[in-house]
Amino acid sequence: MQSQQWWKSAVVYQIYPRSFADSDGDGVGDLRGVINRLDHLERLGVDVVWLSPVYPSPMDDNGYDISDYQDIDPTFGDLDTFDELVAGLHGRGIKVVMDLVVNHTSDEHAWFAESRAGLDSPRRDWYWWRPARPGTTPGTPGAEPNNWGSFFSGSAWQYDERSGEYYLHLFSRKQPDLNWENPEVREAVYTMMRWWLDRGIDGFRMDVINFISKVTELPDGEVRPGELFGDGTPYVFSGPRIHEYLHEMHQRVFAGIDRPLLLVGEMPGVTVEDAALFTDPDRAEVDMVFQFEHVGIDQGDGKWDVLPFDLRTLKASLGRWQRGLAARGWNSLYWNNHDQPRVVSRFGDDKEHRERSAKMLGTVLHLHRGTPYIYQGEELGMSNSVFHDISAFRDIEAVNHYGHATAAGADPEQVLTALRTMGRDNARTPMQWDGTPRAGFTTGTPWIGVNPNHVEVNAAAQYDDKDSVFTHYRRLVDLRHSEPAVAYGDFTMLLEEDPHVYAFTRRLEGTELLVLGNFTGETRPVDLPLDTDWAGAELLVTNVDDPHVTGALAPWETRVLARRLSA
Repeated sequence: MQSQQWWKSAVVYQIYPRSFADSDGDGVGDLRGVINRLDHLERLGVDVVWLSPVYPSPMDDNGYDISDYQDIDPTFGDLDTFDELVAGLHGRGIKVVMDLVVNHTSDEHAWFAESRAGLDSPRRDWYWWRPARPGTTPGTPGAEPNNWGSFFSGSAWQYDERSGEYYLHLFSRKQPDLNWENPEVREAVYTMMRWWLDRGIDGFRMDVINFISKVTELPDGEVRPGELFGDGTPYVFSGPRIHEYLHEMHQRVFAGIDRPLLLVGEMPGVTVEDAALFTDPDRAEVDMVFQFEHVGIDQGDGKWDVLPFDLRTLKASLGRWQRGLAARGWNSLYWNNHDQPRVVSRFGDDKEHRERSAKMLGTVLHLHRGTPYIYQGEELGMSNSVFHDISAFRDIEAVNHYGHATAAGADPEQVLTALRTMGRDNARTPMQWDGTPRAGFTTGTPWIGVNPNHVEVNAAAQYDDKDSVFTHYRRLVDLRHSEPAVAYGDFTMLLEEDPHVYAFTRRLEGTELLVLGNFTGETRPVDLPLDTDWAGAELLVTNVDDPHVTGALAPWETRVLARRLSA
């Protein structure tokens, strides 16, 4: 499996089923809706679909709180419909990757129900249970086993009155963390994974997988100025046994399977050096990582502290990852996913130059070394939506933050401004299929509001437009398939200190590519330190009608040039 590395020339498309297409009018997307839109994926030309969770769930975190790993939530359909979807994708030459969430389960999972039944439960040690701090009264503030804060605000510990102990939840209190120190937990997870592979899927994207190994002493974390809780991440991110667990998983689940598979690890806080180990084929752990460094460059003291965008910081981050994984390992390339605001609003211009900046951003990303991911609607240039007040938000992270921040005295409007900019709901508004009142997503009332700009920004308006964002993305997918230098070429960053222009080359054997992108709304000069003449180069991709080969870039212009070198 690893030796084929087919995924280096592949493009992955992420579907967030809840917001993709609703087939039954209940306002929530479902598997039948995905089936009805398979032509869209085939037309785009993608190789893999990553399906966000569709397992049974109380939906406290929109499906990332799983109550049964081996079924489909009735909201989305059933196993027969899932099998039909897999067959439909395979029939179009598209592989299927499931989202796997095994750092935690739902508190409604049967495993946790048995675990919390009592101190002597056979599955008590399947989760992280701890007594109150010595000398404190259980269930009172300050009695928690340590001072860690949850990623979704508040304490990372929930008191359970029935047993008199606390359980750890790094995310929602309804998402208790599994204890991977227990070999029974690991075997149960591996058995489940094999069950899905036997059902015909082609791999997994594993949610926060580098959290599964924790420092077992669970020590207190540093309390930063202005914070109520300690930072537990040094004891959670890529813990002491993480490489052991991932290698064991690979051996127990994937070894011996002779068809192409994909194993992707989402790893917050992972370093370049760690990623080189995780993705080294000789170590047999994961094929590629999802890292977060480049989507944190506009955040200061936490996610909601929004900083001005600085292109030089972005280049420094992406360039470091390109260099660090050049000799071994592999990276995922993405601007958007279900956890990130829309990139055209974040790093581009979602007003006057929405289409052109969307094309530029897509081009710069897809021409890097790594496997590119397209998040639903990105190929249309979908932008951040409109959220008038807190009642318009649905994401537990945003709602919890608003409640905690305003209760602590923060200005509600300032909190809302940060939520509108960085909130995950921006990625979760319904897919914009057409210009009808509900964007072609549903005949009912959508579970979250449709972006008002769907009247102009939608798939139906772009399919047959040779200058649309969709058509441009299709060209980018085709280019990765047809030009080996895109998938396998060396990467060299240029103009590292230029605050306006992104430039780099890719080179493989007799082909050299030059990639340029103007990240501003003004014409910008390009002074490249190249000893080669690009005047006669082949123009492979552009987003303007009359590009100049040298000199300057128009507002938000991008171009990809190819030079065929003599032997």
